Amino acid sequence: MLNNIVNNIKKKSLRERFLLVLGILFFLLYLILGLFIIFMNNFPLDMDRIYRVAFGVILIAYASFRFFRIINSNN
Repeated sequence: MLNNIVNNIKKKSLRERFLLVLGILFFLLYLILGLFIIFMNNFPLDMDRIYRVAFGVILIAYASFRFFRIINSNN
């Protein structure tokens, strides 16, 4: 299965590979930002803990949505 994924990536044009890397980069950005918002004690915005956790969970859910879109677009 991993060989099929690697072969599919090699068959892509330079533009498609760039967009794949960019998509993975933004997936990681949203994931890290969501975790950062949840676990940061000195958050610069004045928000209650429950709202920070809710916002972080929304960002992590959006990151997972982007990840599944990237995976499905590679087939």
